[in-house]
Amino acid sequence: MSNASPSSSLELNIGVPFSFEVYPPRNPELRDALHATILELAASGPDFISVTYGAGGSSRDATLDCVKFILENTDVEPMAHLTCVAESYQGANELVRTFLDAGVRSFLALRGDPPQGTQEGEDFLGDLGSAAELTQLIHRVQAEREPFVFVEEPRWHAGATRLSQKREFVRIGVAAFPNGHPQSRSKTQDIDVLLAKEAAGANLAITQLFFHADDYLSFAQKAKEAGLSMPIIPGIMPVISPGRLRRMIEISGEDMPSDLEIALEIEPTVEGQREIGVEHAANLARELMAGGAPGIHLYAFNQSGPVLDVLRRLEA
Repeated sequence: MSNASPSSSLELNIGVPFSFEVYPPRNPELRDALHATILELAASGPDFISVTYGAGGSSRDATLDCVKFILENTDVEPMAHLTCVAESYQGANELVRTFLDAGVRSFLALRGDPPQGTQEGEDFLGDLGSAAELTQLIHRVQAEREPFVFVEEPRWHAGATRLSQKREFVRIGVAAFPNGHPQSRSKTQDIDVLLAKEAAGANLAITQLFFHADDYLSFAQKAKEAGLSMPIIPGIMPVISPGRLRRMIEISGEDMPSDLEIALEIEPTVEGQREIGVEHAANLARELMAGGAPGIHLYAFNQSGPVLDVLRRLEA
């Protein structure tokens, strides 16, 4: 269950936009708890709430249900994660169209991890080999769905309309890796890939987890110098237990932050560990905002309390 305090019903102002990430419930019994968490997160006034997408499309229906809940029950824009690995072109086209037809206009375009039982370098990619190609497809499908719109022209006469090629805006985010993608050969390659994603139509990037402000600030500066113009939003998670920290390191491949690890390990109480994790995330966010970060993206781990506590400590 969510552990937000009653004050979470008030909109928060930290001076920059903020957003959250949640994941679909692993079983129907968890659905109501996630819905309650989403409502609490939405009440704080985020720019968007993103919903993850399971490997190989394993959570497709659950992701779609979750973004529909956000659309129907909040004023917040849902951002649907989509992956293309092992998908045919037709399958990816139908996937994108399904989410667009549901009313989704924000996406996080990801290539996706290798299917279970395969490794990098094997032939598993399918017809779309990268997040850049998925980004292009999302724009293409939207253009096919809405090749034009009717625009009111009251200057002609009451009720008059004309055709316009201006279509509804689609926001497409992509992943960024301040400390390098596991398969990249250099930081320069990571930035080149990000530039290619922007050229394909991406209009914002969200970083994978990192634990030191300089990791993000250095990467963002180098990307800007290379010509990147879209905002790079740092992703932060309040790590509130030693077990969660180990799990995040395992998933992300990041180096273990020894200072945070030691602090969590020697703290004997759950409440104390929670305080350490929230304060660490808030301090990291302060440094990032002071360094010019255009927003903050918080990985909620399907709990509203820790991420909302981080935001309260950042309020202007």
